[in-house]
Amino acid sequence: MPTEPISQDPNAPNKKLRPRLKALPRIAITTAAAIALLALGVSIGAVTMNRGHGSQAAAYASLPPVAISAMADWSTVEIKGQVAEIFGNKFLLQDATGRALVETGRQGEDGALVAKDEPVTVQGRFEHGFVHAAFIVHADGKTVALEPPHGPPHHGPLDWLRDHRAEAHSPGALPRSPAS
Repeated sequence: MPTEPISQDPNAPNKKLRPRLKALPRIAITTAAAIALLALGVSIGAVTMNRGHGSQAAAYASLPPVAISAMADWSTVEIKGQVAEIFGNKFLLQDATGRALVETGRQGEDGALVAKDEPVTVQGRFEHGFVHAAFIVHADGKTVALEPPHGPPHHGPLDWLRDHRAEAHSPGALPRSPAS
Protein backbone atom coordinates (compact mmCIF):
# COMPACT_ATOMS: atom_id res chain seq x y z
CA MET A 1 0.00 0.00 0.00
CA PRO A 2 1.72 3.23 -1.10
CA THR A 3 2.09 5.78 1.65
CA GLU A 4 3.50 9.21 1.87
CA PRO A 5 4.45 11.14 4.98
CA ILE A 6 2.17 13.88 6.26
CA SER A 7 3.89 17.21 5.91
CA GLN A 8 4.86 18.56 9.29
CA ASP A 9 6.79 21.45 10.65
CA PRO A 10 10.46 21.10 9.61
CA ASN A 11 11.51 22.55 12.99
CA ALA A 12 10.32 19.38 14.76
CA PRO A 13 12.76 16.69 13.54
CA ASN A 14 12.16 14.06 16.23
CA LYS A 15 8.41 13.59 15.67
CA LYS A 16 7.30 10.43 13.94
CA LEU A 17 5.57 10.91 10.63
CA ARG A 18 2.14 9.27 10.16
CA PRO A 19 1.70 7.41 6.88
CA ARG A 20 -1.53 8.07 4.89
CA LEU A 21 -3.02 6.73 1.67
CA LYS A 22 -2.51 8.72 -1.45
CA ALA A 23 -5.57 10.62 -2.65
CA LEU A 24 -5.97 8.84 -5.98
CA PRO A 25 -6.40 5.29 -4.65
CA ARG A 26 -8.84 6.54 -1.98
CA ILE A 27 -11.01 8.20 -4.65
CA ALA A 28 -10.84 5.09 -6.81
CA ILE A 29 -11.94 2.85 -3.93
CA THR A 30 -14.80 5.20 -3.02
CA THR A 31 -15.96 5.46 -6.64
CA ALA A 32 -15.85 1.68 -7.13
CA ALA A 33 -17.85 1.15 -3.95
CA ALA A 34 -20.45 3.73 -5.01
CA ILE A 35 -20.81 2.13 -8.47
CA ALA A 36 -21.17 -1.32 -6.91
CA LEU A 37 -23.91 -0.11 -4.54
CA LEU A 38 -25.71 1.64 -7.39
CA ALA A 39 -25.58 -1.48 -9.55
CA LEU A 40 -26.87 -3.59 -6.67
CA GLY A 41 -29.76 -1.18 -6.11
CA VAL A 42 -30.69 -1.12 -9.80
CA SER A 43 -30.63 -4.91 -10.06
CA ILE A 44 -32.75 -5.36 -6.91
CA GLY A 45 -35.24 -2.78 -8.23
CA ALA A 46 -35.43 -4.48 -11.63
CA VAL A 47 -36.06 -7.89 -10.07
CA THR A 48 -38.71 -6.44 -7.75
CA MET A 49 -40.52 -4.66 -10.59
CA ASN A 50 -40.40 -7.75 -12.80
CA ARG A 51 -41.78 -9.99 -10.07
CA GLY A 52 -44.44 -7.46 -9.15
CA HIS A 53 -45.76 -7.10 -12.68
CA GLY A 54 -45.50 -10.74 -13.64
CA SER A 55 -46.93 -12.44 -10.59
CA GLN A 56 -49.90 -10.30 -9.63
CA ALA A 57 -53.17 -11.35 -11.14
CA ALA A 58 -55.63 -8.58 -11.84
CA ALA A 59 -58.55 -8.52 -9.47
CA TYR A 60 -62.03 -7.66 -10.68
CA ALA A 61 -64.00 -5.29 -8.49
CA SER A 62 -67.51 -4.54 -9.66
CA LEU A 63 -68.49 -0.90 -10.26
CA PRO A 64 -71.96 0.58 -10.56
CA PRO A 65 -73.06 0.08 -14.19
CA VAL A 66 -73.26 3.18 -16.38
CA ALA A 67 -75.57 3.72 -19.33
CA ILE A 68 -73.62 3.77 -22.59
CA SER A 69 -74.95 7.22 -23.45
CA ALA A 70 -73.76 8.59 -20.08
CA MET A 71 -70.09 7.52 -20.29
CA ALA A 72 -67.63 10.35 -19.62
CA ASP A 73 -64.36 10.53 -21.57
CA TRP A 74 -61.24 9.46 -19.62
CA SER A 75 -63.25 7.56 -17.02
CA THR A 76 -63.29 3.99 -15.74
CA VAL A 77 -66.68 2.52 -16.57
CA GLU A 78 -68.66 -0.67 -16.25
CA ILE A 79 -71.30 -1.15 -18.94
CA LYS A 80 -73.82 -3.93 -19.45
CA GLY A 81 -75.37 -4.87 -22.72
CA GLN A 82 -75.69 -7.27 -25.58
CA VAL A 83 -72.97 -7.93 -28.18
CA ALA A 84 -74.30 -6.50 -31.45
CA GLU A 85 -71.35 -7.10 -33.80
CA ILE A 86 -67.78 -8.43 -33.63
CA PHE A 87 -64.84 -6.97 -35.58
CA GLY A 88 -61.68 -8.95 -34.76
CA ASN A 89 -60.47 -7.67 -31.38
CA LYS A 90 -63.31 -5.13 -31.13
CA PHE A 91 -67.04 -5.53 -30.67
CA LEU A 92 -70.11 -3.34 -30.43
CA LEU A 93 -71.97 -3.51 -27.13
CA GLN A 94 -75.46 -2.07 -27.05
CA ASP A 95 -77.89 -1.26 -24.30
CA ALA A 96 -81.20 0.63 -24.30
CA THR A 97 -79.39 4.01 -24.53
CA GLY A 98 -76.91 3.37 -27.35
CA ARG A 99 -73.86 1.49 -28.61
CA ALA A 100 -70.22 1.45 -27.59
CA LEU A 101 -67.16 0.11 -29.38
CA VAL A 102 -65.17 -2.14 -27.03
CA GLU A 103 -61.48 -2.86 -27.73
CA THR A 104 -60.09 -6.09 -26.25
CA GLY A 105 -56.43 -6.00 -27.27
CA ARG A 106 -54.38 -8.98 -28.42
CA GLN A 107 -56.42 -11.54 -26.48
CA GLY A 108 -59.49 -10.77 -28.57
CA GLU A 109 -57.85 -10.91 -32.00
CA ASP A 110 -59.48 -14.23 -32.84
CA GLY A 111 -62.94 -12.84 -31.99
CA ALA A 112 -63.64 -15.70 -29.57
CA LEU A 113 -63.94 -13.72 -26.31
CA VAL A 114 -67.63 -12.96 -26.86
CA ALA A 115 -70.41 -14.26 -29.09
CA LYS A 116 -72.94 -12.26 -31.09
CA ASP A 117 -76.14 -11.52 -29.12
CA GLU A 118 -74.46 -12.59 -25.85
CA PRO A 119 -75.20 -10.46 -22.76
CA VAL A 120 -71.94 -9.30 -21.15
CA THR A 121 -70.61 -6.76 -18.68
CA VAL A 122 -67.48 -4.86 -19.66
CA GLN A 123 -65.23 -2.90 -17.32
CA GLY A 124 -62.55 -0.63 -18.73
CA ARG A 125 -61.47 2.88 -19.57
CA PHE A 126 -63.53 5.04 -21.93
CA GLU A 127 -61.22 7.16 -24.09
CA HIS A 128 -61.58 8.76 -27.51
CA GLY A 129 -64.99 7.25 -28.19
CA PHE A 130 -64.39 3.62 -27.28
CA VAL A 131 -63.86 1.43 -24.23
CA HIS A 132 -60.46 -0.20 -23.61
CA ALA A 133 -61.69 -3.35 -21.88
CA ALA A 134 -59.91 -4.62 -18.78
CA PHE A 135 -62.51 -7.25 -17.81
CA ILE A 136 -65.35 -9.03 -19.56
CA VAL A 137 -67.95 -10.78 -17.40
CA HIS A 138 -70.18 -13.29 -19.17
CA ALA A 139 -73.78 -14.11 -18.17
CA ASP A 140 -72.64 -17.33 -16.46
CA GLY A 141 -70.30 -15.31 -14.19
CA LYS A 142 -67.08 -16.27 -16.00
CA THR A 143 -64.69 -13.29 -15.80
CA VAL A 144 -61.97 -12.75 -18.39
CA ALA A 145 -59.13 -10.42 -17.34
CA LEU A 146 -57.54 -8.77 -20.36
CA GLU A 147 -53.89 -7.80 -20.53
CA PRO A 148 -53.20 -4.07 -20.58
CA PRO A 149 -51.89 -2.73 -23.90
CA HIS A 150 -48.13 -2.34 -24.12
CA GLY A 151 -46.23 0.66 -25.43
CA PRO A 152 -47.19 4.30 -25.74
CA PRO A 153 -50.82 5.23 -26.35
CA HIS A 154 -51.88 5.55 -29.98
CA HIS A 155 -53.13 9.12 -29.64
CA GLY A 156 -49.68 10.64 -29.08
CA PRO A 157 -46.42 9.61 -27.45
CA LEU A 158 -46.60 12.18 -24.63
CA ASP A 159 -50.36 12.54 -24.11
CA TRP A 160 -50.25 10.17 -21.14
CA LEU A 161 -48.27 12.87 -19.29
CA ARG A 162 -51.11 15.36 -19.49
CA ASP A 163 -54.04 15.27 -17.16
CA HIS A 164 -57.27 15.83 -19.08
CA ARG A 165 -58.53 18.12 -16.32
CA ALA A 166 -55.50 20.39 -16.66
CA GLU A 167 -56.09 20.53 -20.40
CA ALA A 168 -59.73 21.53 -19.88
CA HIS A 169 -58.82 24.33 -17.46
CA SER A 170 -55.89 25.76 -19.39
CA PRO A 171 -56.27 29.32 -20.73
CA GLY A 172 -57.45 29.39 -24.32
CA ALA A 173 -58.69 25.81 -24.26
CA LEU A 174 -61.75 25.20 -26.35
CA PRO A 175 -64.65 23.42 -24.67
CA ARG A 176 -64.92 19.79 -25.67
CA SER A 177 -68.17 18.50 -27.06
CA PRO A 178 -69.64 15.39 -25.36
CA ALA A 179 -69.50 13.49 -28.65
CA SER A 180 -65.72 13.85 -29.06
